[in-house]
Amino acid sequence: MGASGSVQDARGKALGVVEYEIITIHFLCFRDLFFGIRCPGLKNRATIMPALKRKIRILVAKPGLDGHDRGARIIARAFRDAGFEVIYTGLHQSPEQIVMAAIQEDVDLIGLSSLAAAHLHLFRRVMDLLREQGADDILVIGGGIIPDRDIPKLKAVGVKEIFLPGTPLDTIIDWVREHVKPR
Repeated sequence: MGASGSVQDARGKALGVVEYEIITIHFLCFRDLFFGIRCPGLKNRATIMPALKRKIRILVAKPGLDGHDRGARIIARAFRDAGFEVIYTGLHQSPEQIVMAAIQEDVDLIGLSSLAAAHLHLFRRVMDLLREQGADDILVIGGGIIPDRDIPKLKAVGVKEIFLPGTPLDTIIDWVREHVKPR
């Protein structure tokens, strides 16, 4: 989100227009600072966004007891490199924590990752909480080890798309650009 305005001196005389852009990515796991994950399949997709246009804000979350976050960190970094603002919540988040963070951060999209076979319960609970909080305009996508038979069930509760292992990062980024608009 950017802003512009006139800078004035002490006498009130306009000194000119100032434009700036705030670029933020929050990683609650600082290991990435030292052990950066590279995404070799990702083309250089970073885009320069107009200073006054709000960027798409994405919350990447790992609900439940699943302790495997490499995929979530890779997709968070790919989203950042594509020009989105990214908030990564880290491991072991409850659906309540995820929804609270999404509302507080005013995100446009929640990306849930599950490898622990609890996706039906956890993703459904996130969707229920978003509706209860009046935040059902926040889109939700999911990824991880999700059986094909569960995908229609997740979509029936409102999850917009499921990305399985092996989905090219470009495909996910293109889907976000096509389907998610800043709120």
